[in-house]
Amino acid sequence: MTKNDIINEIADKTGIEKATIQETIEAFMEVVKSSMVEGSNVYLRGFGSFIIKKRAKKTARNISKNTTIIIPAHNIPAFKPAKTFITKVKTRKPRPFPGTDDDGPGRI
Repeated sequence: MTKNDIINEIADKTGIEKATIQETIEAFMEVVKSSMVEGSNVYLRGFGSFIIKKRAKKTARNISKNTTIIIPAHNIPAFKPAKTFITKVKTRKPRPFPGTDDDGPGRI
């Protein structure tokens, strides 16, 4: 699903203009990004958390030059889904594969 798919689905469900929805989604993403750049995590109850993960310094090899390099400690953004979100995804009924009559894996 793309951002446009999300915008279209929200517009269909709410009747709000697509341009307004797009501005809202863009503003939401900007707030999340700026908060994380400033070092703050973003918590959305029942959905999940946008968190900053800290990666430790590590040693790596450059195979082409046969040298060792040091990758410094750094932060990366990550998403941690809420337990209710995880449960819903785990317990959903799988969709049938195209070309099959049942819910099992299909053969082409």
